[in-house]
Order: sequence, then structure tokens, then C-alpha cells
Amino acid sequence: MAREQLQVLDALDVAKTQWYHFTAIVIAGMGFFTDAYDLFCVSLVTKLLGRIYYHKQGSDKPGELPGNVAAAVNGVAFCGTLSGQLFFGWLGDKMGRKRVYGMTLMLMVICSVASGLSFSSSPTSVVATLCFFRFWLGFGIGGDYPLSATIMSEYANKRTRGAFIAAVFAMQGFGILAGGVVAIIVSAAFDAKYPAPSYQENPNASTIPQADYVWRIIVIFGAFPALLTYYWRMKMPETARYTALVAKNAKQAAADMSKVLQVELESEQDKIEEGKSKNEFGLFPKSFLRRHGLHLLGTTSTWFLLDIAFYSQNLFQKDIFTAIGWLPPAKTMNAIEEVFKIARAQTLIALCSTVPGYWFTVALIDVMGRFAIQLMGFFFMTVFMFALAIPYNHWTLPDHRIGFVVMYSLTFFFANFGPNATTFVVPAEIFPARLRSTCHGISAASGKAGAIIGAFGFQAAEKAFGVKKTLIILGVVNALGALFTLLVPESKGKSLEEMSGEAGEEVERETEARAESRRTMPV
Repeated sequence: MAREQLQVLDALDVAKTQWYHFTAIVIAGMGFFTDAYDLFCVSLVTKLLGRIYYHKQGSDKPGELPGNVAAAVNGVAFCGTLSGQLFFGWLGDKMGRKRVYGMTLMLMVICSVASGLSFSSSPTSVVATLCFFRFWLGFGIGGDYPLSATIMSEYANKRTRGAFIAAVFAMQGFGILAGGVVAIIVSAAFDAKYPAPSYQENPNASTIPQADYVWRIIVIFGAFPALLTYYWRMKMPETARYTALVAKNAKQAAADMSKVLQVELESEQDKIEEGKSKNEFGLFPKSFLRRHGLHLLGTTSTWFLLDIAFYSQNLFQKDIFTAIGWLPPAKTMNAIEEVFKIARAQTLIALCSTVPGYWFTVALIDVMGRFAIQLMGFFFMTVFMFALAIPYNHWTLPDHRIGFVVMYSLTFFFANFGPNATTFVVPAEIFPARLRSTCHGISAASGKAGAIIGAFGFQAAEKAFGVKKTLIILGVVNALGALFTLLVPESKGKSLEEMSGEAGEEVERETEARAESRRTMPV
């Protein structure tokens, strides 16, 4: 017979949507706003860094970051994020969600500011310092993934839980949009104040000394949204599911949620005491692997495959826009003007496809379900990627460039109204409370391994095979994502305990313990 559900958990599952739900979305979501801003804003300023620090006297084209330096600047934050997801995911299950939540935010704030203050006398030192702080910025961002998802899933009711978790993740769209808008405002202001000729007119004068402030201001701005939410993060109580099911303190869980839900709840500590001795075991016991092994394979593989394609597209938009002629040649612009035009192009893509895609998921995830949205997203990403790649030469003709941008935007739309949101939501719902943050961290870290391949590998693939064949490779990657989605269970409308099997685990563990004792008894 399954263990009877605690009243405090039942109350959370059936709670009407209340003000505290929206407060939790904003507090957790602002972390994701900052995450997306920080990770993507660097792609806006890499060309500017090349002009400032790698200008070659007498060259007929502006300075560019060497291939290995560009890959490091773009990819080093992902290496930090992967480490942070694993470490803080594990720590969130050991120490509690709330206690770790503040650490990640302060790390983001400090390293955002430090990234923008990467001063030195030589280009190599500036880039090395920038990479150092972006690694630790990524480490803090990594912690935000498992903690934000787990906190939101454990606070939400089961009817609208998918929408709430997806809304936290959807703040990424606004972060990407904000990165573009800040870059547009800063570059427009500097270009108006310090007009400069294009590179082909005067190579030295095309990059004004004040350009060094432009990228620093854009990078540092990412610290402010995170700083604004620090106080409210610290005021949030620990989630009832962690307090009751992991820390085994039903009295505290009931007291915390009584304040949040504004209802009287019984502590029911006796129910916790019954299962206490049976609930101590290692990280991944056989019972977990039997029930969730394939689920963990599904969440890790789909997130890994998605991020190879998603981050390749996102980080290297500017290269694709230049290749199809949507951005004018670099030598026809001055340094600040180039930042403005790259930011304008990326902001248009974010506004028309990235942001709407996220919010389509929020609106429909609890109607269509996670599985259907993820499968549909991967399918259409595959279709549009092949539609771009196979007739690639057709799209590069001047009359067809707008069509290319529309198709490219649709791949973003279906990434976000698809696996980019669902791969974040599902791992926060299907694993047991004592391993929820860890498993989400492992799934997210697998995704970031894919992002690292995208960030470091896209340039190498483009040089080796050209844009057309690289897009075909990304199409194949998306098709594999659709295949591995078949391993992911549907969690729509079910309680977290129902999905994780915690409601019936006590009997299973008792049976295992009895079988073990029989094996070890002397004959």
C-alpha cells in the first residue's frame, strides 16, 4: 500500500493560482533573464573586440578575433555553466534549494561586473581576464538552472505547473531581447556622440578610443537585474517538498506553506517519522535506476542534441547574416555602427520568433503536454533546417534573402515552442525530491556539453564544410532529438510524487531490505 500523501503537499498540488505563484515566477525568472543576457550579449561584441584589440596596420579589412580566441570568448561561459549545473544541482539536494539560491545570484552579479572591468595593457591579457570571469559567471548561471526549475516545480500546483516552470524559462527570451536593446541604445548613443568614418575610408579613425567603453557597458549591465532580485530570493521560504521529504521536518514545511498559502495546515510529523529510517541510501540506488534510468537518458540526450543546434544558431547569427548579405561588409562600417547593425538584426529575430516561441509554450504546455510540444518542435526544426540547407545557394541570392531570414526565424520559433522549453521543464517534474535538483543539473549539464560542441564546433565545421553542409549536420542532430524524445514520459496534470514514484516507494524499499536481510542471514 502506498504511503499517504502529506496534507501540505496536497494543498500545494490543488492550490488556486495565487499572487505567490507570480512572485516566484518573477524572482526565479529574473535569474534566467540575467543568464540569457550574460550568455548571449558577448556574441554582440566579439566583432568589436576584434577591431579594438586585433587590428593589423595596413590590412584591407577590420581586425577580427583569431578563431581560437573567438571560440574561447563564446564558449568559456558554457564550460563554467556545465560545472555549475552539476555542482549546485548536487548541493541543492544536500543543503536545500533556498540556501544555495543566493550564492549563485551573488556569483553572477560579481562576475558580470568583473567581466566588464577586464583591464590590461595587452590584448591577450584583456581576453584572458575576460574569459576567466566569464567562466565563473557561467558557474553561477549553471546553478540557476536546477535550482530555479526545482523551486518553481515544488511551489506550483499540478494543473498549471508546466506553464509556471516554462514562464521562468521564458524570461530567457526577454534577456536575449534586452541584450540586443541595450547594445542598440549604447552603440547609437556613442555613434551620435563620436561620429567616425567607415573602415575603408580611414582604418585607424573607424575605431574610436571610446569604443572600449561600449562593450564594457553592455557586459556590465547584466548585473543589475540579478542584483534587484537578491533581497526577494533571500526572503523566499524553503520549498515544502524539500523540507518535508528530504530534511524530514514536516512541522516547518507546514508552517512555511501556511504563511504562503494563507491556510491552516497540520504538520503530520508522524507520517515523516514512519518512513525516516527507510529513506537513507546512496545517490543512484537500483530502485531509482529501474524506475528512472531511461527517463534520465531521455532528458540528458534530448537536451544535449537540442543545445548543439540551438546554441550554434544563436551565437553565430551574425556570421550567417553576413554570409547571406543581410549585414553589409565590415569594411563599409565603423566599429560602433557594426555593433548597432548586428544588435538590430539579432533583436529583430528575438522579437519576431524567439520571444513568441517561449510564450506559446507557456500558453499551451498544460493543454498539449510536454511530449507533444517537444516532438513537434524537433520535427519542425529538422524540416526548416533542411529547407535552409538543401537549396542554400538559392537563399543567398539578393531576391531571396528575406525568405532565408524568415525560415531561419521559424527554426528559432519551434526551438522555443518546443524542446528548448520542455527539456528544462520535464527534469524538474519526473525525479524524486531527494534527487530532483541533482538530476536536473545532470540533464542541464548534458545540454551545456552540447552547447560547447555548438560554440567550439560550429566555426570549425563551417570552415571545413561550408555553411550548407553545417546546416545539414544540424538538421540531422534535430532529427536524432525527435527520436530520443520517445524516452521522455508525459507529466501533464500529475503530482510530482506520482511522477517520481515517491508515493509508493516505501513498500518497494521495505521489500528490498527484507530480501537483502534474507540473503545475509546465516544458514
